[in-house]
Amino acid sequence: MDYDILDINLSKDGIKKIEWASNEMKVLQTIRERFKKDKPFNGLKVGCCLHITAETACLVIALKDGGAEVFLTASNPLSTKDDIAASLVKDFGINVFGIRGEDSDSYYRNIEKVIQKEVDLTTDDGGDLTTIIHEKYSDYLKKVIGGTEETTTGVIRLKSLENDGILKYPIIAVNDAKTKRFFDNRFGTGQSTIDGILRATNILLASKIFVVSGFGFCGRGIAERARGLGAHVIITEVDPVKALEAYLDGFEVMSIEDASEIGDIFVTATGNVNVIKKENILKMKDGAILGNSGHFNVEIDVDGLEKVTVEKRVVRDNLVEHKFINGKKVYLISEGRLLNLSAGEGHPSSVMDMSFSNQALSLEYLVKNKDKLEKKVYDVPDDIDYEIAEIKLKTLGIKINELTEEQKNYLKSWKSGT
Repeated sequence: MDYDILDINLSKDGIKKIEWASNEMKVLQTIRERFKKDKPFNGLKVGCCLHITAETACLVIALKDGGAEVFLTASNPLSTKDDIAASLVKDFGINVFGIRGEDSDSYYRNIEKVIQKEVDLTTDDGGDLTTIIHEKYSDYLKKVIGGTEETTTGVIRLKSLENDGILKYPIIAVNDAKTKRFFDNRFGTGQSTIDGILRATNILLASKIFVVSGFGFCGRGIAERARGLGAHVIITEVDPVKALEAYLDGFEVMSIEDASEIGDIFVTATGNVNVIKKENILKMKDGAILGNSGHFNVEIDVDGLEKVTVEKRVVRDNLVEHKFINGKKVYLISEGRLLNLSAGEGHPSSVMDMSFSNQALSLEYLVKNKDKLEKKVYDVPDDIDYEIAEIKLKTLGIKINELTEEQKNYLKSWKSGT
């Protein structure tokens, strides 16, 4: 085994958290039991760049039970749970490279350690592992069967690789599966973002003016949960359709320039760069709180914030006070990194159950179809999406109807009308 973790003696706490998460991940448990018998990854190496959490642990354990040799590294320097990393190494024999709070050099060095194992499959969250293979390890590319991508930001990056004609192996965009984005992005990000804000600040959300930048599935989940706790929610957008949808959903919609003057709490969830700029921050009221739930720490202009800061101090875990020359203060959560995992627990296990089941079955699909797939970004096959939904419903004890033959024929025919 090879690993780089904080302290292997933390495993006794990690194993309990993994067991707790597993209890809520019945779909992945079902898949894991089949993997134990079928061994779809026998003799293969799987390189994973994911948040090192209890939910991720359940995925990589299932892959190992399926015959894979697994190498796991962090997809964000602040999302690693050190006790989970320790348990994966000690209790499950998983090769883990990640320490919470590692610097940028260590972060990328650990990703390269995984790549240097000459993996056959990649599982990515944000696209760093996949892009680094393409940029620096072209000799290894011929060995890679395929990969998966977990998040919106990563899918955008990998589709750009494809559009530029550079992508060298097939990728399945797990993020775009119905059983992922409709639930993980909306319900998971919504709840875990609020969780992270409350842990970092312990403020009352009721009556606060809560500004959400971006009204994709993540942004709308955050907005809905904030409204549910009594906040007055404002949406900022660049997409006119999403802006109109937010307005008709009952949210106030305005530009970030206008919102920056009245907001109490600001959360970005766009996947884009400099969504909240230095000039926006300077217009904010004294005591404004800034946080980001997008994958990378580029959505808030942290460098610009640092330039106008004359004094700063840590006031709570994951919360830094920035004081300006005029005496005004703003508060930044988790250095502008994704706050739902750095300041909070991350997504609930039951919603990650579907996301990581998509990962597991998509990797199996890549192996089964390795000679048939082109070097492009694919959607998750509908069969996998619906299989996961059906298993999830079954684990919840929910029964639904099936189409009758008459109904199937009606839907197929163009002749039937009124």
